[in-house]
Amino acid sequence: MATEKGGVNLKYVSLVVLTIQNATLILSIRYTRTLPGDMYLSTTAVVVAELLKMLACFLVILKDKGSISGLIEHVHYYTVIQWKDAVKISVPAILYVIQNNLQYVAISNLEAAVFQVTYQLKIMTTAIFSVFLLRKELIKTQWMALVLLFVGVSMVQLSQNSGGSSSSVIATEQSPTLGLIAVLLSCCSSGFAGVYFEKLLKGSDISLWMRNIHLAGYGVIVGLVGVWWNDGDVVQEKGFFFAYNGWVWWVVVMQAFGGLLVAVVVKYADNILKGFATSLAIIVSCVVSVFLWSFVITGQFALGTGLVLGAVYMYSLPKPAQKLLPA
Repeated sequence: MATEKGGVNLKYVSLVVLTIQNATLILSIRYTRTLPGDMYLSTTAVVVAELLKMLACFLVILKDKGSISGLIEHVHYYTVIQWKDAVKISVPAILYVIQNNLQYVAISNLEAAVFQVTYQLKIMTTAIFSVFLLRKELIKTQWMALVLLFVGVSMVQLSQNSGGSSSSVIATEQSPTLGLIAVLLSCCSSGFAGVYFEKLLKGSDISLWMRNIHLAGYGVIVGLVGVWWNDGDVVQEKGFFFAYNGWVWWVVVMQAFGGLLVAVVVKYADNILKGFATSLAIIVSCVVSVFLWSFVITGQFALGTGLVLGAVYMYSLPKPAQKLLPA
């Protein structure tokens, strides 16, 4: 009985953690991208987050191995000896860096609530890539959910074009079209990277922490190339940490450790719980956007969001058990 109660408590903890992570990161990024004054470089924020994530994973493995020599031996084995496996991880790593940079572009140009709803298209891209790359089969309910998802997101986007937006003056110029393109590309990148990563994990004995070290390592390299390509002149003139403040560091820490925290608690959450957490995060983003940025929730936006919430729930439902034919 106590074990069952503990399992239920862990599920509730997982729900809270997943909801907070899903909502807080997006709202925090949106807040930092709409503050008046100098704007920090999002490309450097992505790199710093990857560095912090790598450091955290090193510390976890160090604690597990009990010594620096054990840590070095472990990393050497899975990075140098098994170098082919380490090289394969470069594909999702590069895509995740692109995805993180695109998220900053999207959130800078879209309301937090609009981004949260539209970003659920990653469910569709992941499903499509799963069908083609992993040969997964979707049941009728899941296909219906994807159709509802597309319709709901389309309604949300059309509601923005018809006037459902923030009434407050934002210090930074926004381009909803650029934001939409960025979030769509981010969804495609997320879907392919996630499915490719899942394919790599099958049959692999590498721990979650070692995988994240590889991901973060490639992420730092690719991210630094992005910094040099996009913001090299600004970094040279004003510094790598130009315009960083407490809120920016909060975003960086959330991006670095939030994903790892979710990875730890997600084993206690089933698909329905994860879908419920996503739905709660969307609702939280909508409510906070109304109070912080005077976001206007139109009837069309509410209906589109409702369809998306329903689609998320439908897609997360467990598949019905197959009936065994009598012998």
